Amino acid sequence: MPLYFLIGIIWTMFFRPRVFLIQLTMILALGLAACGSLSGPKATPTPIKPTATPVPPTATAEPAAATVNGEVISVAEFQSELARYKASQTALGKTVTDQDANKTVLEDLIAQVLLAQGAKAAGFTLTDSALQSRIDALTTQLGGAGKLSAWESAHGYTDASFRSALTLSAEAAWMRDKIVNAVPKTADQVHVQQILLYNATDAQSVLDQLKGGADFSTLASQYDPNANGDLGWFPKGYLLDPKVEEAAFSLQVGQISDVIQTDAGYIIIKVLERDAQHPLSPDAYLVLQDSALRAWVSQQRAQATVVLAP
Repeated sequence: MPLYFLIGIIWTMFFRPRVFLIQLTMILALGLAACGSLSGPKATPTPIKPTATPVPPTATAEPAAATVNGEVISVAEFQSELARYKASQTALGKTVTDQDANKTVLEDLIAQVLLAQGAKAAGFTLTDSALQSRIDALTTQLGGAGKLSAWESAHGYTDASFRSALTLSAEAAWMRDKIVNAVPKTADQVHVQQILLYNATDAQSVLDQLKGGADFSTLASQYDPNANGDLGWFPKGYLLDPKVEEAAFSLQVGQISDVIQTDAGYIIIKVLERDAQHPLSPDAYLVLQDSALRAWVSQQRAQATVVLAP
């Protein structure tokens, strides 16, 4: 059934009778007043003391888990998302403390709101028709309205909260895509070879051999026969250990580093090549996109007015 047709039925059933009843009540009231004036003696009017117009009750504010630039993240929304998060972690066989779960879920919701607000500021808003199209697509994908309703119930959604969550998610996704798609696909990169050792004594011994003229590649193949110590090309912000990355970008092509102590062990690196506009590997591109997204959210978070519930 088309949405506009359903709206028409709802209007006819619920709104037009109310107008009719109001009109009917007014007609009856006027009729009774007329009858009273045409028959019987006129009664002496009794003075009526004016009564004060009752002040309408103030709407109770929805309890907030947090507000982001004045936009409320409700306690109900937070609790529902928390329950879904905990269920997903349990399904994955992971254990998470209540404190960590609360923090993770709340920060994720704050990030989504910031992204959605960014989308609106950039001129994007999900229209009602676009939202309905998404819901219709989900309905078809799941196999019907009954299946969608069952899915919503199983995941702690009502129709209203699902529409709200889907709107927030779509607006946040639009802004996310805008951020990550702006990341260039080339970057200043280095091609590096390493020798990884597991104690300081061996590392110093290898470094002394290199300083004495030993071939780096030959020694690297002794400690890493499979990959010959080749780390490949990588940009800034890609490696997990910033010390290795910092050393790599501080060296000239052909230079060898001192021993670098890391969590993985003791590393000596050599820069084989460097290119200011080298194409990013798919993995490196994803890492830089993720870094750009995190940086954007962090910057917006620092500038936003975020109030957490006590």
